[in-house]
Amino acid sequence: MERNLPLFPVTVVGSWPRSREVLRALRDKRSARMNDQEFERITARAIIDSVRLQEAAGVDLVTDGEQRRDNFISFVADKLDHVKMLTVAELLDYVEDKAGFEEILGTLDVPAYSLSNPAAVGRIRRVKPLALNEYLFLKQHTDRAIKVALPGPYLLTRSMWVEGLSQGTYPTKEELAQDVVKILREELQELIEAGVDFVQFDEPVLTELVFTQKNANRTFMCGALTAKADADEELRFATDLINDVMAGMRGQGTRLGVHVCRGNWSTHEDVLLRGPYEPLMPYLSELQVDQLVLEYATPRAGELDALQALKQTEVGLGVVNPRLSEVEAASEIVEKVESALTYLPAERIFLNPDCGFGTFAQRPMNTPETAVKKLQACSEAAQILRTKYADKL
Repeated sequence: MERNLPLFPVTVVGSWPRSREVLRALRDKRSARMNDQEFERITARAIIDSVRLQEAAGVDLVTDGEQRRDNFISFVADKLDHVKMLTVAELLDYVEDKAGFEEILGTLDVPAYSLSNPAAVGRIRRVKPLALNEYLFLKQHTDRAIKVALPGPYLLTRSMWVEGLSQGTYPTKEELAQDVVKILREELQELIEAGVDFVQFDEPVLTELVFTQKNANRTFMCGALTAKADADEELRFATDLINDVMAGMRGQGTRLGVHVCRGNWSTHEDVLLRGPYEPLMPYLSELQVDQLVLEYATPRAGELDALQALKQTEVGLGVVNPRLSEVEAASEIVEKVESALTYLPAERIFLNPDCGFGTFAQRPMNTPETAVKKLQACSEAAQILRTKYADKL
């Protein structure tokens, strides 16, 4: 049964900054210097710490901070058969336009060896749950509603199909996509049966399809090399994949959502993608989901009037920027939400940051202290809005 949430619920997108101890544990586990039991012990404490901070900040819908993941996508390599981890630099071996790809690596503002990408090297199948165990652990330690984030099917397909590595099993990425959808549906059904409140699928590269002018067949987030030149064709493919995952899953007591942003790898706004959501809205409005989690705390996201295309869907409204150290005032957040109320009813608006506070474990966007202050500002704004609009529903 779907849990009742207050008006203007406050939530997070997913990740939380990792401590030095957790970062060391992630490195040691990856290099087999730490056993699973010790890793679980260290990260369990970090998960509890992160959820306590969220609770104290007034978050209504919490996550585990993705403390057991090195980033929002490559963690699946530990859960799936026949997936090989490659650094973005290693992917150069499989790129025809090496000069162009190296140019893109420069715009990433991160060392090419520090980002990793899961590549399919054989028939993929789920050997461990992707996130079910994380949810079950967190459920023991909070009475708040819980959100679980998963990489979306388009993101996974683009990331994992690498020419020269994947073609022996999957001649095309469309064939790989069939197994990706199957795996995500298995995971989603188990999460729903376990009672999860919200499952959010991350699809950040959708914006890259329409806002990257040069080298548009490369992704800014990982080593995906497979997008076609025609953005409409790719967006149709992505829309169909997401809807294939969602088919028959709604209405079982779990809120289903898709998160779309413009990248979260740098605190320098000028290297991140910019452009309004309008080009994506014809596709986003077709998604069979309950909520779209959208970035709106940055001017790079364009104007709120794009939201008028969404006739029934909730919006997780990005109202604080996880990449900035300055903490937004509650009054600014209230003003942003009231502008959104021009296009959406109050009961369809959630408040959240634009993205996670620690998408890549080794490269957090902010400190826990600042993250808490930003979430407190969201909670303060939500209280003001609830008082003002509760009797108008």
